[in-house]
Amino acid sequence: MKGGTVQINWHDTKPVLTLDFHPHSGILATGGADYDIKLWLINSGEKLPSVSYHNSLSYHSSAINVLRFSPSGEQIASGADGGELIIWKLHATENSQTWKVLKTLSFHRKDVLDLEWSTDGSFLISGSVDNSCIIWDANKGSVHQILDSHFHYVQGVAWDPLAKYVASLSSDRTCRIYLKKAQTKTKGADKTNYVCQHVISKAENPSDESKSAKNHLFHDETLPSFFRRLAWSPDGSFLLVPAGSYKVSPATETINTAYVFSRKDLSRPALHLPCASKPIVAVRFCPLAFRLRGTNPSGFFKLPHRIVFAVATLDSLNIYDTESVTPIAVWAGLHYAAITDITWSPDAHYLALSSQDGYCTLVEFENDELGSPIYLSEKKVIGEGDESLVKKPEGMLIEATTENSLAATKAINEENKISVKKPDDMVIDTTPSKSLVAANNEISEAERNKQTEAEKKVIGDDRSRVEKPEDMVIDATTNDSLAADIEISEAERKEKKVMGDDSSTVQKPEDMVIEASANDSLVAANDGKKESPSTVTTPTVNKPTKRRITPMAIDP
Repeated sequence: MKGGTVQINWHDTKPVLTLDFHPHSGILATGGADYDIKLWLINSGEKLPSVSYHNSLSYHSSAINVLRFSPSGEQIASGADGGELIIWKLHATENSQTWKVLKTLSFHRKDVLDLEWSTDGSFLISGSVDNSCIIWDANKGSVHQILDSHFHYVQGVAWDPLAKYVASLSSDRTCRIYLKKAQTKTKGADKTNYVCQHVISKAENPSDESKSAKNHLFHDETLPSFFRRLAWSPDGSFLLVPAGSYKVSPATETINTAYVFSRKDLSRPALHLPCASKPIVAVRFCPLAFRLRGTNPSGFFKLPHRIVFAVATLDSLNIYDTESVTPIAVWAGLHYAAITDITWSPDAHYLALSSQDGYCTLVEFENDELGSPIYLSEKKVIGEGDESLVKKPEGMLIEATTENSLAATKAINEENKISVKKPDDMVIDTTPSKSLVAANNEISEAERNKQTEAEKKVIGDDRSRVEKPEDMVIDATTNDSLAADIEISEAERKEKKVMGDDSSTVQKPEDMVIEASANDSLVAANDGKKESPSTVTTPTVNKPTKRRITPMAIDP
């Protein structure tokens, strides 16, 4: 693993606001405040990947906030200030390739901040400062549907790879999940529309005495960034949402976090990933999945493969996977101004991020450094019927940690222990023999006496515990841990559906230090920081003291 900030003239020293890799050739496209899209060739280097200029696409008349290649790689969609939205098409000849304007999509009245293509490339969704999302028919170049439920800027949009949902994130502090529904027209033809299914905004905090206080889950419009780029995992099993603002109790400090929403229950977060002192502004998934390493059988996710994803704050970058308990790597102090976008190359060999300081950072991974890649088409696609994430019982509240959790977390990090988070009437147990929420479930003696022999069936692996049958009632006031979904064989399903939970604490490595799985560390470059996009002052570099932050699941 090697990389750093590439000191070249990316966009005439003006802010680089977006970037994306071509899904096949690996050409890097960047967009910035110089109104141009530029294409770059990336090659391996001794210390840093080398970058060479390839081409420019000029047509926009304002700063380009977002660009994305279509899944086929034959088109580029780019959104800019003033509501500009353009689709470019690749024209290939024997000796050259040129990009030309194919369509201009006109309807947004103000700046377009984010967009994403549908999996088949037939549609795309865009979010704008005019408070609306628009679903476009890319083939016709026309508006398919307008989603205007938000009350402030729409700063992030995401399209479900399984083509059932779209999601949007706004500075009105809400995340909206839209469900696809077919409506039959009078002439007999079907038109697909999306209806809002979930509005995620607040969570009740059972630790409050009032029992009625609700905490906002997301930052408000004062977040110093134009972007809140959310993303679906490539297999569609979960949605990762940035700009999280989580409070354990009214008296504690706000924790900057990203929320993970299970596909099985998109109405509330399944868990959250606390990051450093700055808000999270973008997340992006590696396009490849990897074989399980088997190093941590008791992780947050129960997937047949590993998924790797990047989480960018205003001034740092964290890389996680769904199997390890710590990030693969953490970078900080790379840029003088806010990070604006992140992207992966199609072969997972490069990771790139852009910044408002006018530069981009490239990270190069060695062959199989992230793992042995597999193709999701060869695996079962995770859908609603799969049990891949922590599942919370219906009717339960989203629970914050107890009021002493921050202090407990620091103590645990110092002793390198794992914490246990239990229902609201319980305290945090920091003994090393316990695991995170509902991990290594123990069912009370009274419940064991009530269960039949079939209900006591134990799944034969290291994570097996006595499982609760589906029809049992989970009481949040008892000492029982929450049950979660596990994968079971066809024969077991016929006999009795069993549910289990297996979660563990993800610990964040020391801030300002790059941590790799082999305990190699890279020194972060460009320690300074510049102004944030919505501020004029120049904050000083504040390197936090070395500490570990433990990602916590959100209990009902």
